[in-house]
Amino acid sequence: MFHYGEDHLTVGKALSIANGELKGILSDQSRESIRASASHVKKIAEGDKAVYGINTGFGPLCTTRISKEETSTLQKNLLMSHAVGLGQPINNEIAKLMLILKVHALAKGFSGVQETTIDRIIYHIDNDIIPLVPEQGSVGASGDLAPLSHLFLPLIGLGKVSVNNEFIETKDWMKSTGLPAIELGAKEGLGLINGTQFIAAHAVKVVEKLQNVLVHADISGAMMVEGLLASVKPFSPELHDVRAYKGSRHVASFISNLLDGSEIVHSHTNCARVQDPYSLRCMPQVHGASRNAWLHVKEMLEIEINSVTDNPIVFSEEHTISGGNFHGQPMALPMDYACLAAAEVGNISDRRIYLSLEGDTPGVPKLLLKETGTNSGFMIPQYTTAALVSENKGLCFPASADSIPTSLGQEDHVSMGSIGARKALRVVENVEKIIGVEIFCAAQALDFHRPLKSSKVMAAIHDHIRSKIEHITKDGVMNEIMETAIEMIKNKELINVALESAKKNSVSLQTDFSSDFDQY
Repeated sequence: MFHYGEDHLTVGKALSIANGELKGILSDQSRESIRASASHVKKIAEGDKAVYGINTGFGPLCTTRISKEETSTLQKNLLMSHAVGLGQPINNEIAKLMLILKVHALAKGFSGVQETTIDRIIYHIDNDIIPLVPEQGSVGASGDLAPLSHLFLPLIGLGKVSVNNEFIETKDWMKSTGLPAIELGAKEGLGLINGTQFIAAHAVKVVEKLQNVLVHADISGAMMVEGLLASVKPFSPELHDVRAYKGSRHVASFISNLLDGSEIVHSHTNCARVQDPYSLRCMPQVHGASRNAWLHVKEMLEIEINSVTDNPIVFSEEHTISGGNFHGQPMALPMDYACLAAAEVGNISDRRIYLSLEGDTPGVPKLLLKETGTNSGFMIPQYTTAALVSENKGLCFPASADSIPTSLGQEDHVSMGSIGARKALRVVENVEKIIGVEIFCAAQALDFHRPLKSSKVMAAIHDHIRSKIEHITKDGVMNEIMETAIEMIKNKELINVALESAKKNSVSLQTDFSSDFDQY
């Protein structure tokens, strides 16, 4: 059980609630806090003192008083008027994460939202009735107003919901279930749509997927070290101890552990080559920098998803503060950072793919194929990774560098964090593809060094790849093979194979920093 509003939420726990492995509930203590906060709001609404969003209008209408009789209409109109999103619906998992993150924030008891409203949101989570949320429309300022409005239209009987992965009108779903629409009380609409849950839900997926990409990048990089007969000296611990970043020390140690005992690595210990290209030699520095960025993003996001980000914050009947906790800037900057961190991992991976095609490694033929001329070999998959790398570069312009005033100037500085979060996730998904292609090429390069053996862990990884992808000897349609390799990355297969092999062979893959980088 996870207790909304009380327990500490992590990325892993949010994902576990979303996929049904962990059940989120409201404790008696949280319910008491929620009821107390709603009571404060009700008294404020009935009083004479003007309090923003409770008995006043919104944004530039903050000086317009609203009567007690108009309170419910005001909140309903707020949801309808702010549901201005456009574009494709976001992934159902991300919309569900938005619901989870919002419940956790509301359950802390500073938002004035009624217990029955929060119970209805939990019903949506528990029964996988996921609202349709368009991807465009938020500037990440008063939180994610447009997407959150769409997320909660179903509470008042409007919008669409996904039932068994098919979107239907909310009114039709309600008719079939007999559930009534909710009549919103004072401040409820504002409490629902003010917040950063669109940014944060995307960031949850960025943290999950980028961590997976980073581990697989180390694995594919290690396979390229073997396949291209690169030196392992750049992974020596003493080198990284004198420039002691956690990320670079972790990557150097992890790759060393993966390659420990490799006959291929030891076969060229005394070769005449002095240095390898940067894409091989500088993996600890480049992958490590992205690891450090991931760690920072994870730490920032954990603060965000355990915060109250609506407005005004209700501390008591006498003490409310209209501030800026909804502003997306604290996550907008890390999202742009994550976007760059992911893109650089894809960039260096593409360079290793290119190196593997050059034919400069003893025993490894040009274009990774023995018979070329009539066969193009692995020439063209690198075109695809080059295209993906270029696309990522175009997406790396920081969204947070922009600000366009909205709400008649009341919201005169906005974060654009919602755009940054969407871009970061897209870049990470592109890098999944690039790493998949690198694994495809690295496995081919490794084949040419037989009968020399890899380390036990790398041999298990290579065997797993070969169980799904055969060694290529002549041209064929490549994209389906590439997709197979990419699915291995997405499904975290090679990580699981590495862990199983390490356990079976009593090999440690742990580093001094595994606790920092292996958990979220």
